[in-house]
Amino acid sequence: MGRKLKEETPPIEPETPNDPEIKAEKKKKKRKNREPESTQQSPKRKLEETETQTSPESNERKKKKKEKENKEVGSEENGKRSETHEDGLVAVTGKDAMEAKYAPLKSFAESNLPSEVLRCCLNFDSPSPIQSRAWPFLLDGRDFIGIAATGSGKTLAFGVPAIMHIMKKRKGKFSKGRNPLCLVLSPTRELAQQISDVLCDAGKPCGVTSVCLYGGTSKGPQITALKSGVDIVIGTPGRLKDLIEMGVCCLNDITFGVLDEADRMLDMGFEPEVRYILGQTCSARQMVMFSATWPLSVHQLAQEFMDPNPVKVVVGSEDLAANHDVMQIVEVLDDRARDARLVALLEKYHKSQKNRVLVFVLYKVEATRVENMLQKGGWKVVSIHGNKAQHERTKALSLFKSGTCPLMIATDVAARGLDIPDVEVVINYSFPLTTEDYVHRIGRTGRAGKKGVAHTFFTQQNKGLAGELVNVLREAGQIVPAALMKFGTHVKKKESKLYGAHFKEIPVDAPKSKKITFNDSDDE
Repeated sequence: MGRKLKEETPPIEPETPNDPEIKAEKKKKKRKNREPESTQQSPKRKLEETETQTSPESNERKKKKKEKENKEVGSEENGKRSETHEDGLVAVTGKDAMEAKYAPLKSFAESNLPSEVLRCCLNFDSPSPIQSRAWPFLLDGRDFIGIAATGSGKTLAFGVPAIMHIMKKRKGKFSKGRNPLCLVLSPTRELAQQISDVLCDAGKPCGVTSVCLYGGTSKGPQITALKSGVDIVIGTPGRLKDLIEMGVCCLNDITFGVLDEADRMLDMGFEPEVRYILGQTCSARQMVMFSATWPLSVHQLAQEFMDPNPVKVVVGSEDLAANHDVMQIVEVLDDRARDARLVALLEKYHKSQKNRVLVFVLYKVEATRVENMLQKGGWKVVSIHGNKAQHERTKALSLFKSGTCPLMIATDVAARGLDIPDVEVVINYSFPLTTEDYVHRIGRTGRAGKKGVAHTFFTQQNKGLAGELVNVLREAGQIVPAALMKFGTHVKKKESKLYGAHFKEIPVDAPKSKKITFNDSDDE
């Protein structure tokens, strides 16, 4: 649990006469000192630098906080503030009543939720860190931003408050043909299905129904489910937009919206669809956004569709760090040597062909080639990637999860969000395009307190990411191979504490870029 922050005592100002003119002059000077005239605030206020009616003493405290490198992770309102500690946990400080209201939950009983709602939590001793901090705010109707790693219990962190929201709105009346009240957007089909499984089980004791909408499969059953009436819609942006345009999915009554893995969703190019879909929902909605990182694109999306003062809670760090329960082994190889080395590693790690081994590749065609190569070598293997039909992907994932076929080749569709139990080894046959995706990939093992192994092939083609990878390995206390160091340790535009900048925070009121035209004339 987060430690209580010690509040600093503001300096005491000398009393001033109760002269209205003096007070007015003093307020004018305070405003002038607080913000120079040359810097005008944009109408769209930054989420983490929201302008509030605070005293100079409060501004002084904020300044001191920044000097100590304590990041503000929430809005300041009525004396309440959320902050991140060095230990990675979050505490809420402020007025006593506000502090008690939003204090992290130590047990499920403290939530005072109905027993039927908490039935989905019977297998857990207490709420996870993100659940214990999210529930008090979400149950109070606050817009919420959660930054937490995958596998941290995020689905129930927003799922339980969503069910409570629906029960209060419906008041026990679940009519046939009703429009949904809750929307959950997910970047991939597999993650959407996983969320749907969790919310279907959690909502069943309460009479709350869900439907999962995703591409690669027939629209018929999905349309039928929508027409019969549901409470929660979970979907991928592409299929959901199609059904809205067909007139079979109405989101006008959505008053609880969730963007899960928001950074990944925008990375995949779904921003136009996300904006279109959110534009179809009720304007007076509660918005929830979960993301493993906080890039500029997600920042801007939150700024547009959320309340000006959302609560932002970080569990861990906004800077992505590798799971310390995973032993990371990096080999620098020639590209042509990877096939033979992969087979050698499978003979080492998967000799019994019983333990789960997940092999990541970069491209869809590469997944097919590696799968065929291993099958010809006598290995029992399945794969999931974008070129496969959805029923094939679902079947492959099911065989891998159940242990029927515990060796799987996957592209990055399996890198985030998926809860695959007992993956003992991850092999990165191809290094991903970003170090962030590398961290997510190896996070498929070493889950729930267990140890795992991540074996990675690094080639000359990946040398531009060498510096970032070295920093990740060092942060986790792993061995940095000498061959990797030969590529250099320089990190371009280094802003992140761990491995450089994936984005640059640009002020909302920054001037637009200018187009420069070059004259190709020989006279120049």
